[in-house]
Amino acid sequence: MPAISFPGEDRSNAARESIAGSEPASMRTYTPSQAVFARSAGVFHWTPEGRRLYDYSSGVLVANLGHNPVRWTSRLLQYMGWGQSPATAARKAGEDYFQAVPLTAYNALTEVESQATQRLLASLQRSPLGKNLQQVMWAASGSEAVQKALWACLHRDPDRPLIVATRHGFHGKKGLAGAVTGSEQSPDRDPRVKFIRFPMDECDDWRNADTAFDPAPYAAELEALWQQHGQQLNCLITEPYLGGGGSFHPPHAYLQLLQRWCREHDIVFILDEVQANFGRTGEMYAFEAYGIEPDFVCLGKGLGNGVPVSATAGSTAVMQSLKYGEASDTWSANPLGCAAVLATLDEFESSKILERTRSLTPRFLEGLDQLKETGLISHVRGEGLVFGIECHAVGGLTAGEVANALVRAA
Repeated sequence: MPAISFPGEDRSNAARESIAGSEPASMRTYTPSQAVFARSAGVFHWTPEGRRLYDYSSGVLVANLGHNPVRWTSRLLQYMGWGQSPATAARKAGEDYFQAVPLTAYNALTEVESQATQRLLASLQRSPLGKNLQQVMWAASGSEAVQKALWACLHRDPDRPLIVATRHGFHGKKGLAGAVTGSEQSPDRDPRVKFIRFPMDECDDWRNADTAFDPAPYAAELEALWQQHGQQLNCLITEPYLGGGGSFHPPHAYLQLLQRWCREHDIVFILDEVQANFGRTGEMYAFEAYGIEPDFVCLGKGLGNGVPVSATAGSTAVMQSLKYGEASDTWSANPLGCAAVLATLDEFESSKILERTRSLTPRFLEGLDQLKETGLISHVRGEGLVFGIECHAVGGLTAGEVANALVRAA
């Protein structure tokens, strides 16, 4: 990835040049901005030179409460025992270290882990739709949460080795999480994964999708899959909406159909809402927004408001199929991550953040819909505070080339 350079941005140019020479291009995304952030607050970033930028991605759907919110940060410090200056505490004790919650507690327990687990389960079970979510497996990234959910399901019944996944989803790049991402055409496909359609065509008019949706073709596809593989089918994983796949938001009846089919055939229903949890859809959890009862839900991103932490919550009976060590890793239930979850739950439960999200949704849609008047934008799709825009092919350019041109121009 060649480094770009802008006049008057000496510090940013130096950082870009340094990283370009010492990190591979694979560390970046498909549309690398190469913006350099020095500090952030709320919905803004500042470059080292002091230029202010809007963060319209919320840190890739992570900082749902904004960057460095005061109440959240104060609570994080308190949960970690960092309420007073470390230097002052160490000086009083005459030590080079100060006593606080450990930074890591591998193969041990902490009170902050206990609190985070109980608080998260209480939050999930606040709705009757969360009644199946009885235990928590902690991890550090969304793909790890997905991986652990799939492990548990496959261990539940080794004689049922097949996984059903909806096409064009994104569940991660590692192991089984990568295997259930994409479609049959993806390279190195795991033969245990069987893909089914996700209603993308109906999503272009997603605001009227529920009234126009015809479930019959999707029900027929599911029944054909059962007739072909039957009791070999173990679990089904889907996203509430296709985030990385293009912001396709399905009719509620589609996800409800998947749930009914899973119940009829004793197939574990996994909802990957790593991107969609903690208010992104306008509800605390996406399963509430879509009126479904998952057996497993995978959480991440906004769960820690920027601190790396994820979790899989699900059925006790299924999780107990895993033996000692089979779901552990170095950073599982890391105290810092657990403290971040507690601080995030505090903020959602004591503020009107969800009401704020719902009030902003129509304002965002109104503004984004106006982009279609440019002739460059064909569709706007989204809900809560997650939106995608789809470009037109214009002037001999494909839709993808138009999108890349817009990114370069920005």
